[in-house]
Amino acid sequence: MNENRDLVVDEKQRAREQWSHDPAGALYGREHEFGTREFFDAVERHRYTEYAPWMCEVMGFNKFALARLLEIGCGMGTDLLQFARGGAEVTGVDLTARSIEISRQHFGVYGARGDFAVSDCETLPFADGSFEVVYSNGVLHHTPDTAGAVREIHRVLRPGGLARVMLYHRGSVAYWGDIILRHGLLGGELLRGDSPAEIMSRYVEVNESGGRPLVKVYSRREARKLFSMFREVKIQVEQLTRAELFILGRIIPEAMFRRLRRSFGGNVIITARK
Repeated sequence: MNENRDLVVDEKQRAREQWSHDPAGALYGREHEFGTREFFDAVERHRYTEYAPWMCEVMGFNKFALARLLEIGCGMGTDLLQFARGGAEVTGVDLTARSIEISRQHFGVYGARGDFAVSDCETLPFADGSFEVVYSNGVLHHTPDTAGAVREIHRVLRPGGLARVMLYHRGSVAYWGDIILRHGLLGGELLRGDSPAEIMSRYVEVNESGGRPLVKVYSRREARKLFSMFREVKIQVEQLTRAELFILGRIIPEAMFRRLRRSFGGNVIITARK
């Protein structure tokens, strides 16, 4: 029991250290002074025009005007700012104090309003039914007790409230092509006895300071089961770049590429109604 507790503490401490040293997305603003309007503009431009042009529509940044919205794992506040611009009353929490500091600075640069707190997603500091929307993008697959975090989302949502959560997709080109085939089989790491989780920890979201995050992946079925306490659950898949398909990515028509993206993309997006 103590070993498990120590492992959980270690995983969370490593997460704090990684994202304190290397805020997610900061790489794409590095040509500008950190924390300036130019820096945040560059980060936003990359996220919504190059990395994931589908995100604004699918995540519904403009669909929650006047709603009380919580983002779990707000990072630098990039997505949370979009919800605020769409008229939501926003709150952001993150495991790292550095992320909360940057998010406050980010909102201040644009004159936006939001509340922020350092918090563990497995034990949220809010009363039952506090929010109409809870959003989390690329965060819950890094926490040891993902199911516990989902239970917390359910708890802090009011009846009829909406959760929108992105987790990494087990059925993706990225997982099977890069983790399993390239590193696991061709690189021999599976043959040496490493698990897919250990391989992902070495190659997914690694930073220059040597961070090795806990990383999990979920199939559509696993994601649906994770949110089974909700009365309505919708699952969709997104996030694939043409570069991930190599030569094929340069020649296939757009309609076929969209179908592949929605079947074998890297993100499982869960929309669940309490």
